[in-house]
Amino acid sequence: MKFTEEFATKTDELQIASNSTLSRYTELLIAIACGMAVANIYFAHPLLDSIATEFIITPSTIGIVITITQICYALGLLLLVPLGDLLNQRHVIMGQMLMLAVALVVVGIAPTSIVFFIGIAVVGLLATITQTLVAYASTLAVPAERGRVVGFVTSGVVIGILLARTFAGIMADLGGWRSVYLSSAVLILILIGLLHKELPGTVYKRPSLTYPKLLHSVLMLFVQERILLIRGILALLIFTVFSTFWTSLVLPLSSPPYSFSHTAIGAFGLAGVSGALAAARAGRLADRGLGELTTFVALVLLIASWFFIYFINYSILVLIIGIILLDLAVQAVHVTNQSMIFTVRSEARSRLTAAYMVFYSVGSATGSIISTNIYANYGWKGVCVFGISVSALALIFWMATYRLSKKDMQK
Repeated sequence: MKFTEEFATKTDELQIASNSTLSRYTELLIAIACGMAVANIYFAHPLLDSIATEFIITPSTIGIVITITQICYALGLLLLVPLGDLLNQRHVIMGQMLMLAVALVVVGIAPTSIVFFIGIAVVGLLATITQTLVAYASTLAVPAERGRVVGFVTSGVVIGILLARTFAGIMADLGGWRSVYLSSAVLILILIGLLHKELPGTVYKRPSLTYPKLLHSVLMLFVQERILLIRGILALLIFTVFSTFWTSLVLPLSSPPYSFSHTAIGAFGLAGVSGALAAARAGRLADRGLGELTTFVALVLLIASWFFIYFINYSILVLIIGIILLDLAVQAVHVTNQSMIFTVRSEARSRLTAAYMVFYSVGSATGSIISTNIYANYGWKGVCVFGISVSALALIFWMATYRLSKKDMQK
């Protein structure tokens, strides 16, 4: 039985390699599509005041926009991303992106708050196409270059998250908050046209599963694949740190002595982009069997970044150094995580992605909720203590599971 499974996996890998037509241009398109799709769930952050004013929603209530989007994104991870292992991935990508564009238009022209909330919920659900694209790219890649491809495509995801606030702030200043979602819909439609011409079809045979059994198999992956659980918990911790920083950053920067505008605060995402781009090489290191070493170095840098971030009220330059280190570290671990889990169960990459990204969602939500409460009670110092504590916990967890993880990768 084991021999049969190994043979099937090898056959799949050979077929992927022989059918792989993923050019650098196609990689770039997929990375851009990932960034544009995921950005849609972060646009609202600098727009909450404007949305609250237009729909006459109290400031204490408008935060539910973020909550609804994140909840629906988590549901999309579990309900939609696994479809990539059941249906033709190319068709899933095209269809879901088209529906995403329609949902963005609904948000952009929403006449009432009810229509707006329905539209933003659907946007959160459909934005998970990002993870289908990542799994699709890993499937198309030649096995020897899978880590590099995953690293490059995933860098588009992180850049999309970081630049979403910048894009939203600029567009809102130019044409109001509605222009943010309408312009995004136009860009998504353009990407659909480009991807339709470039994306190849399915590269290996899909399992004959019903949809309920497919969803059940996602849950079983947590039990069957220890490397998924280990790397998923690491993802939960690093994205708790990531969300803690980026959610709370607006609070000290919008207050004296800086009193920056939302557009200016969003521009700090550019510093994070440089770190995310630098970390794209982490996939290459994983391809060479250096995933564990990369994880260790990245987690040490994550801890170090908070020593720079702490001095936010003393030097913007020092803060920027901290931002670069933090985003470099988070992205390096994230890319390494995905590169490592994609080495198992080649027939279930979409399900592996869905299962892994659940940890991401939990971590992001945890960081957002806790960081604002900590800042309100303990200030920026409290945020930094929390951030460095979770970063240290991630390093301790990696050290505790290092042998188990290495053993799983040698199977």
